[in-house]
Amino acid sequence: MEIIGSARTLVEAFSYSPNSLAKFIANTGEANEEAKRLLLKFPTVYIIYYRANTGYSVYVGETNNIAQRTKTHLESDTRLRDLSEDDLEQGLQLPAEPTPEMLQSSKWKAFRDEDSTIIVIGHSLFNKSLTLDIEDRLMLYLSSVDEVQAAGENSVRIQNSRRNIQTEYFTQQYVNRTFQEIWRELRNCDPELFPLERLIQESAIFKASPFHRLNEQQVSAKVEILESIDLALTPKEGFEASQSSKLILVQGGAGTGKTVLLSSVFYELFQTRSDAIDITDFDSYDAYLLVNHDEQLTVYEQIAEKLGLSNAKKERVMKPTRFINSQSPDSPVDIVLIDEAHLLWTQGKQSYKGDHQLKDILQRARVVVAIFDPMQVLAGNQYWQEDALKELYSRAGNDVIHLSEQMRIDSDGPAEEWIATLVNDGIVNPIPTNDKYKVEIFSSPGQLHAKIREKSSSENANEKGLSRLIATYDWKFTTGKKIKPVGSNTWDVVIGNFRLPWNNQGKYSRREKNLAWAERNQTVDEVGSIFTIQGFDLNYAGVIIGPSVKYRNGKIVFDAKESHNPNVIHKRTLTVNGVKKKVDVSEGLLRNQLNVLLTRGVRGLGIYAVDDALREALLNAQQN
Repeated sequence: MEIIGSARTLVEAFSYSPNSLAKFIANTGEANEEAKRLLLKFPTVYIIYYRANTGYSVYVGETNNIAQRTKTHLESDTRLRDLSEDDLEQGLQLPAEPTPEMLQSSKWKAFRDEDSTIIVIGHSLFNKSLTLDIEDRLMLYLSSVDEVQAAGENSVRIQNSRRNIQTEYFTQQYVNRTFQEIWRELRNCDPELFPLERLIQESAIFKASPFHRLNEQQVSAKVEILESIDLALTPKEGFEASQSSKLILVQGGAGTGKTVLLSSVFYELFQTRSDAIDITDFDSYDAYLLVNHDEQLTVYEQIAEKLGLSNAKKERVMKPTRFINSQSPDSPVDIVLIDEAHLLWTQGKQSYKGDHQLKDILQRARVVVAIFDPMQVLAGNQYWQEDALKELYSRAGNDVIHLSEQMRIDSDGPAEEWIATLVNDGIVNPIPTNDKYKVEIFSSPGQLHAKIREKSSSENANEKGLSRLIATYDWKFTTGKKIKPVGSNTWDVVIGNFRLPWNNQGKYSRREKNLAWAERNQTVDEVGSIFTIQGFDLNYAGVIIGPSVKYRNGKIVFDAKESHNPNVIHKRTLTVNGVKKKVDVSEGLLRNQLNVLLTRGVRGLGIYAVDDALREALLNAQQN
């Protein structure tokens, strides 16, 4: 008999107070032997939470003795006094090296002062390893819930004392099933704090959360990064610290888990003293996370705020230009993490007066960890010459980490290979049918749009999810408020009678503006561009390949004249053989654009091509 078939989940919620704890212990002790064993003798996971005006504050933990652990939390302030904001203003402060007991006391003040609830979770399969995995999964889900918000500078948010990196163990195969059972029980306690799993899994915050279980390659990379950071910032006795900053490059194709890895490293850097109520006051390293992508910046800001890594006193997540302009090379910070460093500018632009953002960042940090994928460079002002790339890798030396395991495209292999051959070699091979990942070709944009709407409204758990239309940047768009296209209030993707607004122009509510473009309900009837979708996953991606991508003489070719992306059309000034000259770099940029769009879908990909020859080639490839 399968073990899970006889497994039992117990979830008990009660007021977070000494009296309620005593009643819980007494009532459980008088209950049946199974309840007594699972809740008082087995390892348990627990959640403590309260609701303030701005949302929930939550703590997640696990213990081998829930009665003793809860009693310790509740009584810790009888031995130690918390310092209020008024105390701090009067000059009173925690010691420079606060004791663990004092930090522990500080954490629990808000929970004791509010009308908090504790939920104790027991399960017949729980052992230490399984409770750690369930604890991490709860952190992953709860940190992605909209209602779990930062509740003020002195309030606790979603908290936990450490990051759990688990290796293989007995009962590991039951983690998913066990968590689903627990989550269903938690929904009975508070459906707003514990919404449907699907709603959480679709959120952009969930996909970039530091609490995802890392695969072996990511764990190895994380350990290597943290060890390199420690070595660079704490040189051995007798050796002076290097005057030049250390560069660590993390390279991997789309969907290899680079963002989750970086998010996990960022969170880990603040965990040495994470029992403090405000991590920004007690961190070990002065660390920052930079990203040049508006949508991804919003996601990281929300994660950092919810986890207490960033607040009004200390901004930890920002755009590269803001960091460069606000930080002097004379006083470099400890660590800068850069997501999608291939989006950094390699020439001056707008408010950025320098000529190379990565070089400027390296002057302002002792260690720089950069996620870098040359195949996702999309604009001329991000372009790297071959000799500059060689210099970059030479600077990193042995600190170049490669990720290759595909984490996004849920393919057995054939579909992934088909996309790679199309993008890299320009060859349209027969579309594989022996793969769970489905590639579909459509003869009209309207049919593709209908498929997207169908996928978005499906009740099938495997079908439902974020499904959106995205397109190559081949239709006009401008942010000028006084300029409007003829016959419309929005710039649109127009193909014959097909017409939809595009590139993030909708009138969104205040709440929706805080969401990524793909998460907004009305965007199912819009078309996204590379600027709205790069770095994000879609359940099913509907890609409109515009007229900049053609099919001639049996191969895909790129036509920059059909593109409306000024960063592709305009030639780049480069130094060639010591002489500055204007160079057309559009072909590589357009190929990268196609690569980004075709690798957004997790479970499937739909394609419509504007070019007649390319559309015919794709339709024929589907029939073969």
